[in-house]
Amino acid sequence: MINGLLLRDAIISGANAIINQKKLVDELNIFPVPDGDTGTNMSMTINAAKEELSKLDVAEVSVVSKKAASAMLRGARGNSGVILSLLFKGIGRGLADLEKMDGKEIVAALELGVQDAYKAVMKPTEGTILTVARVAAEKARAELENTDDFLAVWDAVCSGAAEALEDTPRLLPVLKKAGVIDAGGKGLCVIFEGMRQVFKGGEIVGVKEKTEAKADDDFFKNAAAEFDQEINFTYCTEFIVGKEKGAKDSENLRAYLMTIGDCVVVADDDDIIKVHVHTENPGKALQKALDFGQLLTVKIENMKEQHRKAAEENARLKAEAAAKEVSSLEKCDPTEEYGFVAVAAGDGLVTLFNDLGCLNVVGGGQTMNPSTDDILAAVLATPAKVVYVFPNNKNIIMAAEQAVPLAEDRRIIVVPTKTIPQGISALLAYDPETSEEENLEAMLAACENVKTGQVTFAARDSEFGSFKIKKDDILALDNGKLVSVGRDPVGSAYKLIRSMADRNTSYITIIYGCDITDEAAQILSDRVSDKLGEDVEITLVNGGQPVYYFIISIE
Repeated sequence: MINGLLLRDAIISGANAIINQKKLVDELNIFPVPDGDTGTNMSMTINAAKEELSKLDVAEVSVVSKKAASAMLRGARGNSGVILSLLFKGIGRGLADLEKMDGKEIVAALELGVQDAYKAVMKPTEGTILTVARVAAEKARAELENTDDFLAVWDAVCSGAAEALEDTPRLLPVLKKAGVIDAGGKGLCVIFEGMRQVFKGGEIVGVKEKTEAKADDDFFKNAAAEFDQEINFTYCTEFIVGKEKGAKDSENLRAYLMTIGDCVVVADDDDIIKVHVHTENPGKALQKALDFGQLLTVKIENMKEQHRKAAEENARLKAEAAAKEVSSLEKCDPTEEYGFVAVAAGDGLVTLFNDLGCLNVVGGGQTMNPSTDDILAAVLATPAKVVYVFPNNKNIIMAAEQAVPLAEDRRIIVVPTKTIPQGISALLAYDPETSEEENLEAMLAACENVKTGQVTFAARDSEFGSFKIKKDDILALDNGKLVSVGRDPVGSAYKLIRSMADRNTSYITIIYGCDITDEAAQILSDRVSDKLGEDVEITLVNGGQPVYYFIISIE
């Protein structure tokens, strides 16, 4: 028999286990675009329960399971996180009123969780976390024919989950082609194994400490931080030369480097020459250095890539801060008839949705999926009896839907927008003079009438369809389908718009992100205008969004 304190420790152990392996699980995502990765979302979801359970000191499994389920439901992020929360919600229902549990009771509870998870997905796909959970419950049910001993049954849960995970590539051809197992299923196995360690009498899995990066020589500072200016050259090239006897004066090296780059720093003593230069030709700088002696150390960094990543990190931090701001919003009375809440990242997009009538915009999107609680807080801070929620991302829709039963004094209508253009079109379709049903129908129709193009980058090396993709390649997506791989965001966006536009196209909106300059965006707009002519109206919007260089709306 397992009591509440043991169950509490087991869930905390499972949370720590997925925290330790979230990067491994993230890397199983087969589509190479950066997103709210599976391991991260599952980790953040169960970590919400960990925080609550750490404060709990009770002995009933009913109390522990209910507390864990409630915390996970509110902290659920991404589809994988929502499914995980629903599994534990069902487990909580199955363990209601129990002080302790045995094998029969955990099996019945897990089966309820599997039912809840399958019901929440409109078109359940086998070969995913759903399959892993279902098979785990089936194997545990079969074990009951031998014994109702809890430890034996939980062993069956873990072994069943592991077997199902290994079978996911057979069920999903896209996994087989990529040579990986399902990420969500792997995350669930990690959590179950972390829980088993406690059930078996072991200690709670500990969180592995992060290894701090060692500081480099002060001379070799990150070029993107050292020079806060416009980047005229791509590569920050830094090296140390061991001086040969009779070597030329280092000023000769400085003079040469000034002809092939900028931000030149040359410092020397009797033994070495230290060099820093920004250039398009690191090889030429190194070749010239050999005239003065042997190269002792070399470091070359792509500054444009560094700045892109730095900008994305800043945008991500802004999104997190916005999410925290939303979660701290005060609830207000529903005095108006209707209101709107949208999810978006980027100052320009937030302003745009505010202008379209969204009183509250939840910070988040592709790389930072907001939780159910974040969305609920924004809804409750909207003074309306009926609140329309626009997730604007397919990985946020389920989290938004989980907020519906939690808003007691107002009605939430989730409009399942999968992209920013769909969200904008849906909002514009709203008519205050018609009913909720008619408005929802009009909004869904508006979503179908808008095409969405996206230009982003590859987060990892991958093979997808006929494409062999290298990390940082530029990816062009036509309504979520990968259509081209390139190296230039503006060129890729231009080709994408040309392929998506047709004779019926009347309006094109180009929303450019935080990594695109106003000048580059204008060049794209002008090229599109010259190609498509005056019959097509083109609108340029500085969205400031991370991850996506361009989001394109075509109507």
